[in-house]
Amino acid sequence: MVGWAPHQKVLAHPSIACFLSHCGWNSTLEGLSNRVHFLCWPYFADQFLDKSYICNVWKVGLKFDKNENGIIPTGEINKKVEQLLGDENFRARASKLKEMAMTRVKEGGQSNKIYKNFIEWMKS
Repeated sequence: MVGWAPHQKVLAHPSIACFLSHCGWNSTLEGLSNRVHFLCWPYFADQFLDKSYICNVWKVGLKFDKNENGIIPTGEINKKVEQLLGDENFRARASKLKEMAMTRVKEGGQSNKIYKNFIEWMKS
């Protein structure tokens, strides 16, 4: 276990099966842009909203359920890993989101246009 790793390089590696994430926005974007699906373990602030998008809207990840003491038991982690890796729909949706994101950021895409408009606005 390490304190820091280059997310883009790690997530782009073909051996990565899923991303155990705190669901921060940067990590979420890095995971989506690398077509991985998520095991969500948010800690505070916007991470809970990001988890909702990952699990409920985009459906590319799963959240952990806590026991009566507020703890995520080992069995829950095993169950969610098996569920996530056993359902090819998660990978398919992650692939679709990656494709959509890449289309929007490339030259002529909607995000690219908005970015260029913002730069022009800043210059004026």
